[in-house]
Amino acid sequence: MRATWKPHEKHGRLTKQSDLPDSVYAFPATRKEPLTDARHVRNAVARFDQVTGVSDRERALAFANIKKAAEYYGVDLSESSWHDLGVRPQRNRKAAPRKAVATRKRKAPAGGASRKKGSRTSA
Repeated sequence: MRATWKPHEKHGRLTKQSDLPDSVYAFPATRKEPLTDARHVRNAVARFDQVTGVSDRERALAFANIKKAAEYYGVDLSESSWHDLGVRPQRNRKAAPRKAVATRKRKAPAGGASRKKGSRTSA
């Protein structure tokens, strides 16, 4: 797959994500994972498997873009394929926090406040 990523140098501070062209994103069609510096490249690698709603073809393009940006910014990649970055996107990311809250509510002690072990209340 041929990379579409191009470095983007803009003087001053970016105020909006919409200021960036599609060519600076790992996933240009959906404008996901901007690759504007070395920190963003490392972040895109770390979060690659969290991107949802993209095809395998888009993942291959994203890896090519990440690889090109990593070379430009001097980031070492140990992965040689997008399959090495994660093949199972986390589809239940929105459901997981709700499930955690429900679990915490279920495990909370009766009466609302937890008591420290060995503490006594005088009546």
